[in-house]
Amino acid sequence: MVGSTNSAWTKMAPSNRIFTLALLLLSILLVPVVGQDPKTQYVYGTDAHGVTRELPVNRYPALYTGNFGDCLGGESLFNITKFDAAYYADNLTIVFHLDGTSNIRNESLMMQISVDAYGSNRFQMVFDPCLLNIYSLCPLNASVPVTGWAVIPVGPQQIGGIPPIAFDIPDFEGSTTLKIFANSSQTQIGCFQAVMRNGNTFSHPEIVAPILGVFILAAIIASFSTATYGFSLPHIRMHYAHSLSVFVVWEILQSIFFSGALSVEWPSVCVAWWSNFAWSAGLINVPAISNAVNAFVGVAGNSSQVGGAGSVVLNNAGGLITQIYGRSLGTPAPASIMKRDPYNASDPFDYTWAGEPVGLGLPTPGTWYGFWGNLAGLNLPAAAALVVGLIWLVIAIALVAVSVILFKFLLELLSRISLIKNDRMSYFRSHWLGYLGLAVLRTVFISFFMVMLLTIFQFTNGGTGSTTAVAGVTFVVYFIAMATSIALACRARTRLGRFEATSDRVVFHRARVLKIMPGLVPAWESTLREQGLEVKHVFSIPLSRVRHVNHDSDSPSIHQDQAYTKKFGWLSARYRRSKWWFFSYYAFYLFGRAAFLGAGVGSPLVQVYGLLIYEIIAFAVIIILRPFEGTRNNALAAWMLSISKILTTGLSVAFLPEFNIDRIIATAIGVVIIVIQGLLIIGMMILVCLSAMSSWMSLSRNREEFKLDYLDSTRVKYFEKMESKAADEFQPRARNRKGKDKEDPDETLGAATEPSFSVLSVHRNPKIEDEDEADVLADLEGPTIYDPQSPDAPSRAIVTRASRANSVGSRYSVASLPRAGRPHQSSVSSRDFAMWNPATIDRPDSSLAQRLDGNGAPSVHFGDESDVSAARKLEGQSSYQSLRSPTGSRPGSPFSPGGRMTPSRETLARYAEERTRSNSTPIPDIK
Repeated sequence: MVGSTNSAWTKMAPSNRIFTLALLLLSILLVPVVGQDPKTQYVYGTDAHGVTRELPVNRYPALYTGNFGDCLGGESLFNITKFDAAYYADNLTIVFHLDGTSNIRNESLMMQISVDAYGSNRFQMVFDPCLLNIYSLCPLNASVPVTGWAVIPVGPQQIGGIPPIAFDIPDFEGSTTLKIFANSSQTQIGCFQAVMRNGNTFSHPEIVAPILGVFILAAIIASFSTATYGFSLPHIRMHYAHSLSVFVVWEILQSIFFSGALSVEWPSVCVAWWSNFAWSAGLINVPAISNAVNAFVGVAGNSSQVGGAGSVVLNNAGGLITQIYGRSLGTPAPASIMKRDPYNASDPFDYTWAGEPVGLGLPTPGTWYGFWGNLAGLNLPAAAALVVGLIWLVIAIALVAVSVILFKFLLELLSRISLIKNDRMSYFRSHWLGYLGLAVLRTVFISFFMVMLLTIFQFTNGGTGSTTAVAGVTFVVYFIAMATSIALACRARTRLGRFEATSDRVVFHRARVLKIMPGLVPAWESTLREQGLEVKHVFSIPLSRVRHVNHDSDSPSIHQDQAYTKKFGWLSARYRRSKWWFFSYYAFYLFGRAAFLGAGVGSPLVQVYGLLIYEIIAFAVIIILRPFEGTRNNALAAWMLSISKILTTGLSVAFLPEFNIDRIIATAIGVVIIVIQGLLIIGMMILVCLSAMSSWMSLSRNREEFKLDYLDSTRVKYFEKMESKAADEFQPRARNRKGKDKEDPDETLGAATEPSFSVLSVHRNPKIEDEDEADVLADLEGPTIYDPQSPDAPSRAIVTRASRANSVGSRYSVASLPRAGRPHQSSVSSRDFAMWNPATIDRPDSSLAQRLDGNGAPSVHFGDESDVSAARKLEGQSSYQSLRSPTGSRPGSPFSPGGRMTPSRETLARYAEERTRSNSTPIPDIK
């Protein structure tokens, strides 16, 4: 038998031998795994409605505990490594599990377990551990480790205080508390509290952060691309100003998270929601970084247990020091503290929902007070917040710098291997070091509010000498750097003039806010007077206005000053020409807001009410100024963000400890705050998408055609609106014939408009055979144009061709003439034929500056930035219509999208001949 087996093995092919050995090895490895796979065990349980069903023992309970801590402030005479409690609604049982040690010599105990939910006690039970067969606590002895496991059945009346909605509502606000009393002294010797949860939560940073990160990245790419594309610096700035501000987007995320810096009793739903945005403030809890920071800031201890056995001496009534405190009596030290055992998959009674001992330096679980509670949702101690934020800020600055450098070398590499043209993005490639410095400065400016708040909070919260020193140095360096940059930027524009203070009034008049809601829009009365505009006043507020008068009347405007834009464009480029200084005001506003949030933690009333008034005043100022040149930036920063801040701060007044409102009502108000901030995030996402589209249009401004034809007219209107915005001129609202106000479609305040065309006369369409050589010469001298200002205007018709029906040429067929003898116009420009095209009669005659880089300079070209041949084609062309095929042209015409840009004489003659044969309808003269 053995011989036959060996012979069969030797006869196998080598590949079959290898396959057989692999199967044998795999079966050997899988045997223990399969043997350890436990079978799910079931028990029968009856719920409060009397329904009995079979239940798996490893199911999730309806309510269960999370992280736990010492509710005596670290003075409990126990060291606890495990405290788990749960309520199973399907079989009406409460389970708790307690592991740890104590240094008490010998003491009989009484225990109390209670469940609090939304500020009220929902369940409470006092029991003797001996009656529950918890032998390690009956009696308590320092030589025996504490191991308590109990299943406590309850009735419907006992758990009647827990509403059914508690099992489904996100971020259930409740806690389970276990108190331990010594019978001999009738004194509390231990208290442990764990937060309760039901598995539903608003906290999903692992999902929310990547989604928001994609939109942030899109905003950064759109903003950076508009800042680097092109040759003309003023033109680059104009397009950059209309991209969505990354600073505003980042401030939205930071303002949402730092809403929790107010010193009030927050509902748990708000803390969970804000944890999704902590990364925007640089507060990311990575264990490796947190452990290193804790040692630096003085947060030390054993993170694997809670309690104070062996380290704290209590002087409580009842003589605990002499009666039960083991160290004073010379008893042996308690058993060594060991971390709780990990989840055992082979044990069908083990569970995964258990919490851990609360982190070092964190408040007791289940309390969400002020900025400490907000940071507790991240498991980050308040003492380490500043250092952790600075570490991630340095990482962010390094990533920005590395990204700019890599982008520059990527362009060089693509140019070297001929994947892009040699002069593509040439301005950025030749000034990349300047862009690198400005990108770093912009990042520092974005983080200014976060750094100021964390440093001021560190001063108020206190800490070790090393942490205070770091906060002081960071505060001084940041404050001086920003103040110096702002002072230099303002001085560079105001050194040649003087300031004067004048009395002025802010006039409020009716208009549509964000082009949707009717409301009141402010404007300076002096501005209206200077521009000769009149609006209907609703009311006005007298104010003083400080203005700068420049002595040099020939100096360029702020956005035409290329030297200034290169140095300080990272501060002023997005703002209107008359509000270029707004960055100085906003930096002061952010510093004041950081001071309220960071320094006011000890005075909740002053902090909350003061910040509310501060936000209302700031909102009024930013609405009056309308600082941003781009409409989207004004809508997002001046309206949406400011309103969100005011509503959030106003609703936070209800959480002040002095009011002590019902926690269910507090939760409802918290949900309203989440809805407000969620709508702000949705609006931000929409505007980021629109900004990405408009930035794409900006990058196509040197191209003849847009890839999406149906958006071509939108692109033209966007360029024209951009030009009008750059002029920074106030325009009043238009009025209709009945005297009622109406809104301009492009502006909140639109100028009065007139019809875009009028029919002056209708005449017969000229034919080629009606013309002779004299007529052609007359055409070369120029057509007679209708002048509406002329006194004899009604009697003068437009004459573009001399029409002679009975001319000699009409007796001959054009086809019978030789090619050189065919009568045709010697030169016809595309502007003449633009009048013939019905699709273009309502298109405004925009200039080259509306679509070409460099303010319409002929050196700018289509497609590529250095295509000189294409630039030469533009010389002599004065309108946008002459540079492209008009949309809506008739098929087969020389002006169709596939036709030529500049038709030849032969093409024009053939086109006129075809129209003559078809006896087309006469075309009206258009003004």
